[in-house]
Amino acid sequence: MNRIQHLSLTLIFLFVTAVSFSQNIIRTTLPDTISYWTKKNKVGLDISQISFVNWNAGGNNSISGLAKGNFIRTYERKNTMWNTELILRYGLNKQDGQELRKTDDQIQLNSTFGFRRDTISKWYFGGKFNFNTQFYNGYSYPNTDVAISKPFAPAYTFFGVGAEYDNKEHKLKVYLSPLTQKTTFVLDSRLANSGSYGVEAAVYDIDGNMIRRGKKTKTEVGVLVTSQWEKEILKNIEFENRISLYSDYLNKFGNIDIDWQMQLEMTVNEFVKANIGTALLYDDDIKAKKDVNGEQITVGPKIQLKQILGIGAVYTF
Repeated sequence: MNRIQHLSLTLIFLFVTAVSFSQNIIRTTLPDTISYWTKKNKVGLDISQISFVNWNAGGNNSISGLAKGNFIRTYERKNTMWNTELILRYGLNKQDGQELRKTDDQIQLNSTFGFRRDTISKWYFGGKFNFNTQFYNGYSYPNTDVAISKPFAPAYTFFGVGAEYDNKEHKLKVYLSPLTQKTTFVLDSRLANSGSYGVEAAVYDIDGNMIRRGKKTKTEVGVLVTSQWEKEILKNIEFENRISLYSDYLNKFGNIDIDWQMQLEMTVNEFVKANIGTALLYDDDIKAKKDVNGEQITVGPKIQLKQILGIGAVYTF
């Protein structure tokens, strides 16, 4: 390589380096991008297992698993707030001599939009949307031939306007809505025809022939009150309380639908947590099922109670 070629290559290298350096300098002078969005994702898996070998007291071997996810997106800018939360849960249990049984099943979407008068006020005025359904069929065990619930049978939506008190310091939210529409969906023909979950049942003539199909939706308008509160009651022990109260103006006003959930979460380390949870439900439109000699009998509405104790891995990102 002669001197001219060597010099040319040297100049090209210096030119490219200078351009790259100058571009880097220009990039660093650009202002940082401001995002008004915050996010929180939490996924977990709880597993419990018990087995017996020559155990004189007896018992059934069993294993249970619960997969869960919680995804939150929050937009806050000046006096505007928009918070959306997706909750997913699905649990199964297997015991010796029994079929695989469902222990938990939930799809819940909550979204609240609000506007406040100034940045000091803790009261937001706006609207709230809530959606609930499940992943898979539900049964009145041991009867697994006829499902008593299915995805979108039922499903519930709440949509209303009101005011929300949001105290971030005390992790307390209270939502008050004097006007909320509740819609119940039963998108399974058999369940709709039987009038499950409060929809209008099918009409039959004296010979048992269907005159009119059951309705697959039911709409109510009423008042909704919800509350959510979180607190660290002891070191590494978090308590969460959620409650929702709804009453229809036109149909038995004062008869309150209740959805009350409480949970204790105990942190072992960054990835392992134990939790104790309870859920209490009451809805006058939900009639309990009872298995009598292999036949499902419909009885009156009852308080539904569920308790869960689990320990497992949790990943937050």
